[in-house]
Amino acid sequence: METSQNSLKKYFSKVPKSNLASHNQPNQEENVNQSEVPLHSSQRQETDLENANQSEVPLHSSQRQEIDLESLEYDPVKRTQILDYHPNVCDVIRRAYIRQGPCQPENHIFPPTNFYGDMRRFNPKWFQEYPDWLEYSVSNDATYCLYCYLFKDSNIHQGGGEVFSTIGFKSWNKKKSLWIHVVRLPVNQGFAFRGYDESKSSLNKGNFLEILSWYAKHCDKIHDYVLEHAPQNDRMTSPMIQKDIVTACKIKTIKAIIEELNGDYCALLVDESFDVSRKEQMAVVLRHVDRKGFVMERLIDIVHVQDTSALSLKSATVNLLSQHSLSLSYVRGQCYDGANNMQGEIKGLKKLIRQESFSAHSIHCFSHQLQLTLVAVSKKCIQVGELVLLVSNVLNVLGASFKRMDKFRESQKERIQEALDMGELTIGRGLHQELGLIKADESAKATRYLEACQTFKIAFMLHLMRDILGITDELNKSLQKKEQDIANAMLLVEVAKRRLQSFREDAWDELIDKVSTFCIRYNILIPNFDEPYVNSGRSRRKLADHTILHHYRYVVFYKIIDWQLQELNDRFNEVTTDLLHGVACLNPVDSFSSFNIKNIMRMAELYPDDFDEFSRGALENQLATYIIDVRDIDERFANLNGLCDLSRKLVQTKKHLNFPLVFRLVKFSLLLPVATASVERAFSAMKFIKTDLRNKMNDGLLSGCLVPYVEKDVFINISNDAIVKTFQEMKPR
Repeated sequence: METSQNSLKKYFSKVPKSNLASHNQPNQEENVNQSEVPLHSSQRQETDLENANQSEVPLHSSQRQEIDLESLEYDPVKRTQILDYHPNVCDVIRRAYIRQGPCQPENHIFPPTNFYGDMRRFNPKWFQEYPDWLEYSVSNDATYCLYCYLFKDSNIHQGGGEVFSTIGFKSWNKKKSLWIHVVRLPVNQGFAFRGYDESKSSLNKGNFLEILSWYAKHCDKIHDYVLEHAPQNDRMTSPMIQKDIVTACKIKTIKAIIEELNGDYCALLVDESFDVSRKEQMAVVLRHVDRKGFVMERLIDIVHVQDTSALSLKSATVNLLSQHSLSLSYVRGQCYDGANNMQGEIKGLKKLIRQESFSAHSIHCFSHQLQLTLVAVSKKCIQVGELVLLVSNVLNVLGASFKRMDKFRESQKERIQEALDMGELTIGRGLHQELGLIKADESAKATRYLEACQTFKIAFMLHLMRDILGITDELNKSLQKKEQDIANAMLLVEVAKRRLQSFREDAWDELIDKVSTFCIRYNILIPNFDEPYVNSGRSRRKLADHTILHHYRYVVFYKIIDWQLQELNDRFNEVTTDLLHGVACLNPVDSFSSFNIKNIMRMAELYPDDFDEFSRGALENQLATYIIDVRDIDERFANLNGLCDLSRKLVQTKKHLNFPLVFRLVKFSLLLPVATASVERAFSAMKFIKTDLRNKMNDGLLSGCLVPYVEKDVFINISNDAIVKTFQEMKPR
């Protein structure tokens, strides 16, 4: 340490007086007694050698007369540069300056002695007595830090960061606040930071530098502190600094989410997908109930995984949770897609997590199950499969030529406008939008596809599948809501089943009328329904034993709807479990008409970590009192639409404090995820942030940009000072 201090003292002798004059210096007594400080052996030898041989240094005759070591200029500003002396005397001059010690300017205000002696006794309020300290420039700050390092003990090195953060120089505050403001814009919008060419001559230096430059030109208060007006080593515009600020934004966003969780129970929503650079990314979303009773789904991070096996995904999930002081013991729900590494009953991720948390019940993503019903029906019904293939081929042919696309757009505009004028179509958000079509090379098949489309069979299938998918589409949209609870989701599934059954019983005549009207408009031949049905793959001599009406009504119409209902019943079979029966009994719809204490107690037994034998007895008593209170006495609970409304109302009325065990069951019901829509939204945002032009973005920057971008409502409430503090604490700067 002493050797390094001596070398730095040599450098410090070159520091201008203007820098030192603004900072604190030691007392005169310290310099007087400096010779009494014990020196290192090498230093003693060097001093003795200098004293012994000082007169023996070969000097030029004129130099011997001009140089007087006792009368060397003390002020660094007035000193002659050491390199201007003859090389033979440079070392002698340098040693003389070292013996003199640092320059002590006149009229200097010294801080209390204990500021230097013991940092533990340092009082930051001392700076309030000397407001001029707050006007120092960045160069003076650096000089002062170097001075403290040279001439003070090691305590200031340990506590220096805290001391200097307390000082809060104005110039530094202005710049750091500006940087955070500039960083917030591309983070909020998902823009790129850097440009292809960031040199001074570039006309487009990238979003960060261009925004900073524009802001500096239009704001006089910060014009003199940034870019070319700032010191070269303190411009804070390097890519590394940008990445660190983005990382600080992510850290504060995740910290706010963890504080919102408040150590309470949560559910896991996990899925993986590859990015534009073909890296497998795993997104982890936490579902929890906040202090106001609202259901929240928050993205806590996205992690690059090199292996998608269940063990690797579990290890990555556990490591991510441990980074934020969370564990699997607080997980009370899981939701994944249908992949085997997620849903496997033996080695799936849900099974591995349940081995550590038995109460972490798993739900197969409802939206994914709904998609699988259509896939299963298309595989079972040849007519549906043919329709899907034909539509795909038509889109390929149409999208292969921009001329065809232009003609198609013009014709569609005319037809839509005509339909709107006749009242056949309605205007609404998201309706009648132009969608992208896939390109293909086999445009010669267009004529054959056109002939296939102009048949009664295709017209009938198009109208039938549009009505069926329209019923399930309402269910699909409802499942995408973040606050959707499992009880309402099951009710929506039941509603979809009933609508399909009603469509099967009552919609045949209406469907035939719509298909016939469509065929007449576009000159499509309508068959005679009383004639025998002829299969397109057989000879016309071998007629079927049923009519055309029988074929379309019983073989196609009824069979497709029956298969759709069967798939819904098979895939949404959770309604038969004790867990979902208990959730349904807690549902406040129709004034708690489904309330049943027996079924709710069975549900409580599925959470052994939270309800032991004693707690279940207390829960049963609370349930008996609770239902009388909320159903018969308190009118504020009369018109609730689901468990989400019930949770908020319990918190608003403070009844969650009167019935804590009941409220815990309500929270567990809300923690059962319905769909992985939040994870899919994160992947959509990932494709927007990491594009083809930004395909070399590393995993740290991707995570830093993605989390604040997805969780904007959390990030917008984080102050700039909090981000700057995190940025300063990340590493020494």
